[in-house]
Amino acid sequence: MAVAVAGVLVAAGAVTYSVAEDGSADTAAPAADSADAGFARDMAVHHQQAVEMSYIVRDRTTDEDVRRLAYDIAQTQANQRGMLLGWLDLWGLPKVSSKAPMSWMGMGDMADGEDGALMPGMATNTELKKLGTLNGQAAEVLFLQLMTAHHKGGIHMAEGCVDKCTVGVEKRLAQGMVEAQQSEIDLMTDMLKTHGAKP
Repeated sequence: MAVAVAGVLVAAGAVTYSVAEDGSADTAAPAADSADAGFARDMAVHHQQAVEMSYIVRDRTTDEDVRRLAYDIAQTQANQRGMLLGWLDLWGLPKVSSKAPMSWMGMGDMADGEDGALMPGMATNTELKKLGTLNGQAAEVLFLQLMTAHHKGGIHMAEGCVDKCTVGVEKRLAQGMVEAQQSEIDLMTDMLKTHGAKP
C-alpha cells in the first residue's frame, strides 16, 4: 500500500508540474479572475469538506463498505486538492478571492454561505455537527446522503470547468472528476437502498 500511495503522490506531482508545460513554452498563466483559477480555488474548498466528512464517518462506523468508500474519497480528493492549490502556486495566483464562490461560473449569487454551505452541494455546519454525533447505521445513512448531494454539486462545478477552463490538464482533471463522482453517486445510491434509505 505504501508503494501504491507513493506512486499516486509522484503521479500527482508530475501532473501538477505538467500544467506549466501545457501548451507552448510561452503560454501565459491564467488570470486571477479566470475560470481556471476560480475552479481551482472553489473545488479545493469543496474537496476539503468531502475529506472532512469522510474522516468523520470512518471513525463512527464498522461497516467496511462505507469505511472503504470514505477512505477512497478522502485520499482522492485530498490528492486533487493538493494539485489544484499547486497549480495556483505555479500560476502565481492567490488561493482566495474577494469575489463570491462560483463567480467564475456566473453563479456568484447562488449560495449565500449560510451556516457554512459556501457552494451548491456543500453540507451546512449543522449537518456536519450532527454527523459527528451519530454512530453506526445512522452515521452511514447521513454520510451517504450528504456525500451524494456534495458530489452532485461537485459534478456541476467540474462540468463548468470542462466548458470554461482553458488549461488542458485542468480540463481533463475536471472531466475525470465528473466521471468518478457520478460512479460514486451510483454506488452510494445502491448503498442507501441496502440501508432502507433514499438519497
